[in-house]
Amino acid sequence: MSLPTSINQRPEPVQYQHGLAICPGHPLPFGASLVPGGINFSFYSRRATACTLVLFETGAHQPFAEIVIPDEFRIGEVFAVIVLDIDADQIEYGFRIEGDFDPEFDRFNPNTILLDPYARAISGRDQWGQEPHPDDIYPHRARVHQAPFDWGGDRLLSYPIEDVIIYEMHVRGFTRHATSGVSNPGTFDGIREKIPYLKSLGINCIELMPIFEFDEFEHTRVNEETGERLLNYWGYSPVGFFAPKDGYGSGSYAGAAINELKNLVKDLHANGIEIVLDVVFNHTAEGNHEGPTISFKGIDNSIFYILTPEGYYYNFSGTGNTLNCNHPRVRPFIIDCLRYWVTEYHIDGFRFDLASIMTRDVDGTPLTDPPLLREIIDDPILGKTKLIAEPWDADGLYHLGSFPAYGRWAEWNGQYRDVLRRYLKGDPGETGNMAYALQGSPNFYPDRGPIASINFITSHDGFTLQDLVSYNQKHNEANLENNNDGQNENFSWNCGAEGPTDDPAILALRDRQVRNALTMLLVSQGTPMLLMGDEVGRSQQGNNNAYCHDTELAWLDWSLVEENKALFTFVQNLIAFRMSHSVLRNGHFLRHEDYNQVGFPDMAFHGLHPNQPGWSRGHVLAFSLGGDYGKGGLAPDNHLYVAMNMHWQRKTFHLPTPPGEGQWYRFVDTADARNPSTVPGQELSLKRQDRIRLQPRSVMILVWR
Repeated sequence: MSLPTSINQRPEPVQYQHGLAICPGHPLPFGASLVPGGINFSFYSRRATACTLVLFETGAHQPFAEIVIPDEFRIGEVFAVIVLDIDADQIEYGFRIEGDFDPEFDRFNPNTILLDPYARAISGRDQWGQEPHPDDIYPHRARVHQAPFDWGGDRLLSYPIEDVIIYEMHVRGFTRHATSGVSNPGTFDGIREKIPYLKSLGINCIELMPIFEFDEFEHTRVNEETGERLLNYWGYSPVGFFAPKDGYGSGSYAGAAINELKNLVKDLHANGIEIVLDVVFNHTAEGNHEGPTISFKGIDNSIFYILTPEGYYYNFSGTGNTLNCNHPRVRPFIIDCLRYWVTEYHIDGFRFDLASIMTRDVDGTPLTDPPLLREIIDDPILGKTKLIAEPWDADGLYHLGSFPAYGRWAEWNGQYRDVLRRYLKGDPGETGNMAYALQGSPNFYPDRGPIASINFITSHDGFTLQDLVSYNQKHNEANLENNNDGQNENFSWNCGAEGPTDDPAILALRDRQVRNALTMLLVSQGTPMLLMGDEVGRSQQGNNNAYCHDTELAWLDWSLVEENKALFTFVQNLIAFRMSHSVLRNGHFLRHEDYNQVGFPDMAFHGLHPNQPGWSRGHVLAFSLGGDYGKGGLAPDNHLYVAMNMHWQRKTFHLPTPPGEGQWYRFVDTADARNPSTVPGQELSLKRQDRIRLQPRSVMILVWR
């Protein structure tokens, strides 16, 4: 074993291969990094017997050099070499690995060029939708990332999670539509140009669907009737974990996506907006035993994936393979990845796709105390990041309310979504469940508080809000899967006609139902999440699984902002109202008591009469929040009263009377199509202070001042 010289000194060459001077490399950091006089390449494999570094000129289809890393350069299980006097901007690289071929467990094949798992930049899909070159023997190419970036003092915002309004978006879909008017549609730069829109709406946190490098050409198909090419649009199939999707850059120069993402983060932070990444650590793009060998399969297949005793891939992800998250070798890889995104890109948090897989042991059995999750929450670099779990997997492991949280993790609350949808459409027996949902789901998180609950009505995975009130059934025929894909149980209601209609009564009811849903979401304890375009009535024509559509079906049509300006203003007012009232953003469960004896409890449920919820009525519910108890009394606020009538008849609600001077003012009445909300602070006075009448299927919010 030859040890490298100091990392700060230019080393002397000890060998030449293909005219290139090489010397022993540094084992850390893994991947490719600049050192004085050259580039350090570090790559590890437990079972490999030999490793060859393969070098390409940028954009070339064939390598110009293949450097066999001498065995004496190996340090433990790490192959490390420094190549001197080469220009990092002019090369791309990969590795060939040799080892004992055992198709049931390890798949070493020196004929395959492998992607560096630690690649910080990946080319090969530089322009979104550009067909791969038929001569490419190595479609995903690692590049050396070296460009400095001036952050100018930027840092993570670290908002309390209960004070956050999350906006889930697809990078390409947000600005790809011709109506977006941005310079580089469908890119990080496109989002950057729309920051004023997000800020005006009141968003202070965006959640980006996957931006790890992925291959949009994975499993492509063509709709013969329309000619549409179906792609891997969503990106839940990572090729590399450290590199942003190159196709989300402007393509104006190599590595544009890297700097443009950093500029986006910097500008978001400057405007008070956090950024959370949707990350996929449950599987990779390599698929099952019939899938391609891109990286992990050819490095340490039996370590990186959970295998059956026969050597096949457990498919807990529903995509062909399952990452072996709790293996001692894989855990540090995931931690390194998360640290990198926080330190290199200033990412504020992560939403973990199918996070229950991260609780599985090396043989696939669920763990109650998974070492990976504990290491994530104990990591000092990740100490202030937001951690959000999708608390289930594709094989029936369901952790909602029981995800190993260690006091840090929040969860996508799928039960909140389903309860609100059922209550919204008037299903019987949902009033009690809705009461739990409004409190932040103490029935699921009794010891964790409402901060554990990410509340949402819609997400990328399912109907948009407009479609939720316009379709009884999914309409996924355009996915070319015979409408068998996507959720069948959507708890939706079309309000009287399936899909588009000219009936003014149906259209008015749909508009009201949209306002009802958004109002209930934004007065619930917990953290609300909005889906891109729900604030302006975006539709996917009833498709509840648009994973393969890089078309107007899945893009945000910006003409809707003007067309549905009234809805945008309504959402804008709701968000501003929530952020103006601390009683809606408690980090702890309310006690339903007046424990400070101020004359009005922190929370109380009502029915048609004060303090008489009438759970058996099934369609009416009201609640009040005591302003003296905002943030546990640390942020005194106004008293609020919210009444919900999901019945098909008008109902009269008798109002509680807080102590002291003041009166009730109306902020929201979703039945008032012309004036459903006001600007916060400009609420309308009521003619009567003892009662209000709610129209069928409507919600009203009152403020005491």
